[in-house]
Amino acid sequence: MKQIYQLTTFLFLIVLSANLNAQTKTLKGYVRSNNAHIAGATVRTNDGISKTTNAQGEYSLELSDKSQSITVSFVGYTSLTKHISEAINNTLDFDLESKSLDEVVVIGSRAVPRTNLESTAPVDVIDIKNLTKDVAQVSLNQLLNYVAPSFNSNTQVISDGTDHIDPASLRGLGPDQVLVLINGKRRHTTSVVNINGTFGKGSVGTDLNAIPTAAIKRIEILRDGAAAQYGSDAIAGVINIILEDNVQELRASATYGGYASKNAEDKFDGQTVQANLNFGLPLGNQGGYINFSGSYDFREPTNRQKEFTGVIFSDYNNPTEYPNPTGANITDAELAKRGLTRGDFVSRIGQAQTRGGALFFNSVIPLNEHAEVYAFGGLNYRNGESAAFRRQPAQLTQNISEIYPLGFLPLIVTDNYDQSFATGIKGKIGEWNADFSNSFGRNSIDFKTENTLNASLLKASPTSFDDGGYRFAQNTTNFDINRFFENSLAGINVAFGLEHRYENYKIVAGEEASYADYGKALRVGTDANGNAILIPNINGNVQTRFAANGSPYASGAQAFGGFRPDNAVNESRSSVAAYGDVEVNFSPSFLVTGALRFENYSDFGSTLNWKLATRYKIDERFNFRAAASTGFRAASLHQRYFNATSSLFVEGQIINSGTFTNDSRPAQLLGIPSLKQETSHSYSAGLTGNFGKLKATVDGYYIRIDDRIVYTGNFSGSNAAAASEQDKEIYALLQTANASSARFFANAIDTETKGLDVVFTYNENIGKGTLRTDLSGTFVKTNILGDIKASEKLSGKESIYFDQASRIYLESAVPRQKINLSFNYTVDKFNVFLRNVYFGEVEGATNVDADRQTFGSKVVTDLSLGYQLTKNLKWTIGANNLFDVYPDKVRDGSSLQGAGYFLYSRTGQQFGFNGRFAFTRLALTL
Repeated sequence: MKQIYQLTTFLFLIVLSANLNAQTKTLKGYVRSNNAHIAGATVRTNDGISKTTNAQGEYSLELSDKSQSITVSFVGYTSLTKHISEAINNTLDFDLESKSLDEVVVIGSRAVPRTNLESTAPVDVIDIKNLTKDVAQVSLNQLLNYVAPSFNSNTQVISDGTDHIDPASLRGLGPDQVLVLINGKRRHTTSVVNINGTFGKGSVGTDLNAIPTAAIKRIEILRDGAAAQYGSDAIAGVINIILEDNVQELRASATYGGYASKNAEDKFDGQTVQANLNFGLPLGNQGGYINFSGSYDFREPTNRQKEFTGVIFSDYNNPTEYPNPTGANITDAELAKRGLTRGDFVSRIGQAQTRGGALFFNSVIPLNEHAEVYAFGGLNYRNGESAAFRRQPAQLTQNISEIYPLGFLPLIVTDNYDQSFATGIKGKIGEWNADFSNSFGRNSIDFKTENTLNASLLKASPTSFDDGGYRFAQNTTNFDINRFFENSLAGINVAFGLEHRYENYKIVAGEEASYADYGKALRVGTDANGNAILIPNINGNVQTRFAANGSPYASGAQAFGGFRPDNAVNESRSSVAAYGDVEVNFSPSFLVTGALRFENYSDFGSTLNWKLATRYKIDERFNFRAAASTGFRAASLHQRYFNATSSLFVEGQIINSGTFTNDSRPAQLLGIPSLKQETSHSYSAGLTGNFGKLKATVDGYYIRIDDRIVYTGNFSGSNAAAASEQDKEIYALLQTANASSARFFANAIDTETKGLDVVFTYNENIGKGTLRTDLSGTFVKTNILGDIKASEKLSGKESIYFDQASRIYLESAVPRQKINLSFNYTVDKFNVFLRNVYFGEVEGATNVDADRQTFGSKVVTDLSLGYQLTKNLKWTIGANNLFDVYPDKVRDGSSLQGAGYFLYSRTGQQFGFNGRFAFTRLALTL
């Protein structure tokens, strides 16, 4: 028995020893970069055992006797190898060094990230964190306008709410044909419709300037149709904004600048101050974090109008010398008599004044090794003040001389509130990666008109009015699931998901005095003497208050009339979508992807869209890629329900124009149908090349859009005796809306867009420093296809339905060529940033053939010099538009000039007309 006992004990010790040895062969650890955990990294031993890190960047490997070293790799990071003997307590962590961010993309694929040279469609990746250290631009729209050739945006002038939300476009298409994501989740649009004389007229875009640059890590711009992948609006492409996830570092910067230009008032105006702050804190010890960003913005207005060349005083303004006035121009005599000049009667033609700030956050909290909760969002508030056209004393129906003897400059004041919040949970369900999220966003803009009047109230008019405003809210719920099958062919990724989106659009009425015509009355009969018996009524059809020239006084707040109660809107809709997405790596060289998306809207029905794309590695240097897809854009709630009366500047004249919905009586009279979705077909193909220090991409594309939504020209009725019953009814309806013309949204045209994008990047060590060179260009042309789609009732009025100015806005109001060449050289504590941007020619939008004008191409140069004062503090000084370049001037006498309002075209813009912007910046990193 003793021998059996000893043998049993011996065998037990052997088994125990074996178990202990087996435990030592299990190795665990985390893969990080800059304290942020990396999910999906490949961890591989020298003898072929491999695993991928989980959502928290953790791995666990069962080693063999032959395992000696471990190599960790992940796209966008330098691979790192460590010997197993370096492990402490069976734990071996890895801290990877990131490569240049412009090599890695997430957008356009639901598989693991890949380099932009290996993607199936062209993607620009912009490292915002580093770029903002050197460039003059402080707003996101302007920053992208100078760095991304296919992106266009300019500060607008005298265009009501659009002055404060600059329309942005991609590949020459409309602002509402670009989908914006934040951290891969759909961003809400603004509540404003662009209805005045700007590019993107009639569109509803996303307010990129509501997102502070301090909150952004990088931006990915997918230059390809992606509606089958991401849904409505992605006809031109997708902009994905990746928020900052840095921890244990505080970054702060302060920028001050202004326009030191030959045309600036007092040689320096438009002063700008921006302060940014970003810091992050780790949450727990499993890679969780929360990152906060804040900004404060202050921008003074500019004015580039030198003098007003139109009529300032007529003989009605001096009745003592002209007892029988006829409206004759007596401006020069009156100016001399009063000791004034034409420069005293200018409008404010330049950028609007803004004040505001933003606060954003981005966070992740791991729940366990297979799941995490994330949340991000932000608040933005901006107060804006833009000027309208000055009302001159000679404008008798729009001015009350007892209030403003010399006329007045109306001011449109906006309070812009923007809120967003997204949260979700993602992790493993078996072998599948799942992501369930909800994103909410809301934008509201309230309008006031100040330094103005309601002329129909005569001397009793107030000088400030609450005009009402817009509201837009969007809630999107997503469930996405995907899995990578590593052992099928060279790898297959399968993804599918569901989406529900709810949208709500409102127009809020203003105070009565902001829109009412107090000179109107109702005729209820006649007295004994045969005189009309009138009862004052703002909805009446008889005018009772007339200016000295016999015309009725204008109604509502001058420059921006308030929204009437019958303009008020509260409309909602919902949509549901399902998609499937497959990426098949037939070999390490050959990749094919396909996506199919079904979407149903509660207000206009269903749509089914597809996308196919491929990438083939020709050799170690060259890749070929191509894509084909269909797309759609649902007519926005704004376009379906916006209705209002607004002041327009049309061919040198200020008119009141009413916008009517497509189910209104004026629309029925003209035969304008209900809105439906835009549909598209998109094709692209390109080559990429990697020559080590030099990287290149060349991509061509073709986009056809059918049933494109336009904002029509101005229809007017008539009350002439010989007018048709149709025109008489339209005239009466316009009078009720205090308007002289009517506009609508309509699916009026088909278009085609052809383009070519070229990008070269070169990095080189020169002397003791490093030089990065970027050369990129876009060449794009959009044309109208076929006839205008007008009803029989519009026969003969097609040139109003889609007028020449609208065609120019669509085809040539923004540059069709843009080329960017930049150099960034860093040596020791110094760096030099030099950039030249070529803006191609544009055309000013007008309906007058004689006034059509093409404005020539220009080159704008940026230069900045940076010096690292201390380890933590950097100082930069420089200028945008160093050589004070301006666009070509508008020809004298042209309607594009508008009585001297515009020295430079506002309807066809390349880079604005404010001139040289000089700046200085201090950046602190702790």
